[in-house]
Order: sequence, then structure tokens, then C-alpha cells
Amino acid sequence: MEQEIIVGLDIGTTKIACLVGRKNEHGKIEILGMGKTDSLGVNRGVVSNIEKTVGAIQEAVRQAEQASGVDIRVVNVGIAGQHIKSLQHRGIHTRDSYEDEITVSDIEALIEDMHKLVMLPGEEIIHVLPQEFTVDNEQGIKDPIGMSGVRLEANFHIITGQIAAAKNIYKCVSKANLEVDQLILEPLASSEAVLSAEEKEAGVVLVDIGGGTTDIAIFQDGIIRHTAVIPFGGNVITDDIKTGCTIMRNQAELLKIKFGSALGGENKDNEVVCIPGLRGREPKEISLKNLANIIQARMEEIVEHVYYEIKNSGFEKHMIGGIVVTGGGSQLRHIPQLFEYITGMDCRIGYPNEHLAKAPSEDIISPSYSTGVGLVIKGYDSLLNHGSSSYSEVAHDQTNKGAANFINKIKMWFDED
Repeated sequence: MEQEIIVGLDIGTTKIACLVGRKNEHGKIEILGMGKTDSLGVNRGVVSNIEKTVGAIQEAVRQAEQASGVDIRVVNVGIAGQHIKSLQHRGIHTRDSYEDEITVSDIEALIEDMHKLVMLPGEEIIHVLPQEFTVDNEQGIKDPIGMSGVRLEANFHIITGQIAAAKNIYKCVSKANLEVDQLILEPLASSEAVLSAEEKEAGVVLVDIGGGTTDIAIFQDGIIRHTAVIPFGGNVITDDIKTGCTIMRNQAELLKIKFGSALGGENKDNEVVCIPGLRGREPKEISLKNLANIIQARMEEIVEHVYYEIKNSGFEKHMIGGIVVTGGGSQLRHIPQLFEYITGMDCRIGYPNEHLAKAPSEDIISPSYSTGVGLVIKGYDSLLNHGSSSYSEVAHDQTNKGAANFINKIKMWFDED
């Protein structure tokens, strides 16, 4: 049977990436083609210029169509930005009798109740993620289907976003003549691409360092426990280098990528790099130690924010899997060492090859494409779980329902505009 083709569209602050994927007979994702353009209309994960973003989406999609030979119409889109918030909530559902077993519809009723929570003006629920269940005071149940009991309770992790930000993403995708299938929180997508089931079980912190934001997702016991978005990433480091070394921004970006290190102590005092001067001016010598010190100062700030979120989640002592860093910002040298030094936790770089068959190019297994690959995987999960009856699949289906409700509302407003 020919597998359906899924497209992930990662609208990031530095790049817009479009990945076309299909599952092979071994259940691995094959990337058939990819397109990538600079993202000029997005700032800190939020669309700030519609026309520029539409143009960049169209170019990325055109490249992906050319590479894959697929006509792209429907996409799974990632959503991020500092407007994303998360909260914990407890739900209770009282059933009619002891005799009947707990069924899928009981869990759906609980999840449905969560979607009725009153949010702040301008905010809407994107995902409702069930955690443990309690049946008649019996706590810590992961899958209550088939049990007997009257009182069914559950803890939920609820992720909300601003309607205006989502509406702008939807508008850009629509103007590029595409249809949004799902709106997926970017750290959830990245975690699908780079984390193993064992790590999520053991307890792990995913840190996705993008250009404009740093996304965090904490898993323990196979359940998502905490999500957060820190409103700065790699671009702030580039700006610091530009100011600290008094050079052009594009030179600062190249310096960061080629010679950047997150630990000042790793460079010798006499290591320098020469930058051509502006027209008619002398070339400029920059000390690599000085460069690393500038980067380290800002990276320490980002790591401190991440560590604060880990402590804030209450799961600091349960993170056996340590920290997994992904995203474009994770490619700076000595990043794992800096994370280990500040947090005292193990750290590794996350590459999106956990579920990939052989990639058509080396680029795709770069941490920069974790979100794009994850969006394709999430698209397949949604296909697989549609209309099924087991607990995990229903929970997944209902989780996506939040995002679907969100998109439907936006479609309605969009049609009214």
C-alpha cells in the first residue's frame, strides 16, 4: 500500500523549511525533498511581516516540490513564540455506575471539559495533554480504560497561545495557497524527532535553541510535564558579537558559525581571525578568545533561564536522561559542556535521525531541522490515530482536537475578514 505523503512547514525566525516525507515499509520516515529560505518576516517566532513571510513560504514550498516531485497542498505547521504558555489543571468526571467499565467516551468527556476552560482574552487552548489518572482515589494510573469506578480524575498539561499570532500564521499559509492540516507546538514536534521513548520514560529535558526563541519541553514517565518558551535564541548572540566586535551583522553571524565557542577558556590568547574592512578601510583582527567570551556571557544567560524552568517544573531530581539540546543554536562548539557546568546534568546534542530512514542530504540530519522532521512525524501520528479506540490514541486524537478547534475558529474569522 502506498503510504500517504506528509508535509511539515517550520516557520522559524531565521529560516522557513518545508519537508516532504513518507513512511517506508520499516516504519521509518523517508524525506523525499526539502526546501529552505531565509525568514525575513518572522521575529521571535511570531509573524511580523505578512508579505515577506508569504514570499518565503512560497519559495521554500517551490524548492520542496521540485526536489520531491510532489504537488504540495496541505501542510502541518509549527507554532512557537513567547506568547505560548502552559498550565496544569485537574479534571473530574463522575460516572453513573460501578458496573460499567471506563470507556473511551469517559476520557473524551474529561478532555472535552478542559477545552471549556475560560482563558484570558485573546488566548486559546492549542493542546490538552492528559497526564496520570485517578480512579476512585487509586492514583497514578496511566491507562484507565477497562477499569471499574465512579469517580474518574486526571491531571492535564494545557498549552495556550495567542489567537492573533496563530491567525497571522494561518493567514500567511493561506495566502501561499496552502491548507493547514494541524497547528503543532514546535517543542512537541522537535521532541518527536530527537528523543527516544526510553529517554521520555527516564526523564529528559529537550532544549531547542532557535534563532528567535529557545523552546523547552520536559518529559518524565513518558508524559510531558512542562513546556516553556524563552524569548531569545541565537540571534541575540549574533547581535552581541556585532556590538562587541563592532562589525557588520552578517560578518558576526559567519564568525559565530565558523569560529564560535560557548566556552571562553577553550581558546588560546593568540588565536585571531581577520575580517575584511569596509571599503578602503583596514582589515580588522578579532581575538577568538574575546569572541568566545561574548558568546559565553549570553549563552550562560540562556542556560540559566532553562535551568530556572527545570527547577520550576518540580522534576529536576527526576531527569535521569539529562538534557538534549537541538535546534540551530546547538551547533555552537562546547554547548554540552556549558550546560553540564551550569546545571550539573548530563547533556547531549539531539539529531533528528531517531525515526529517519537514510536522508537524501546530510543537511536534514542537522539539529536545525529537528522541528521540520518532527512536524512530519506528528502528521503521521495523527493519521494513524484517527478513529481508533485505545487510550493513548484517543488521548492523542483529542490533543490534536484542541489544535483543530483552534484552526477552525481562525478559519471562521478568516472567512469573515
